[in-house]
Amino acid sequence: MKRSAEGGLVYSTDGGRMCPECRRPQAECACKAGARAAPVGDGVVRVSRQTKGRGGKSVTVVKGLALDALALATLGKQLRTACGSGGTVKDGVIEVQGDHCDLLMEALKKQGHDPKRAGG
Repeated sequence: MKRSAEGGLVYSTDGGRMCPECRRPQAECACKAGARAAPVGDGVVRVSRQTKGRGGKSVTVVKGLALDALALATLGKQLRTACGSGGTVKDGVIEVQGDHCDLLMEALKKQGHDPKRAGG
């Protein structure tokens, strides 16, 4: 089978990057919409502190939130602001730099979640 037969339009000057599955611009991609809408998490919110693979620096991790990507990013921003530190949201996990477990537990309770402390 020829590679050109299974290939397709990858970039267009009209719409930018194109989705290889649905052949639409990535901003209008229909095949990824279902994947984006599905919330990640098991509903049990766990707050823990980790230092593995971070050069000895501690990071507070919030897992298990059943929120979509936009709501998770917004909540991550609110939690980082409440702690006064930096962090990130990736793969359905909110990471806040530093040891802020107690502060994050209180903030999540105010948001209406039922967080549990995980780890030691």
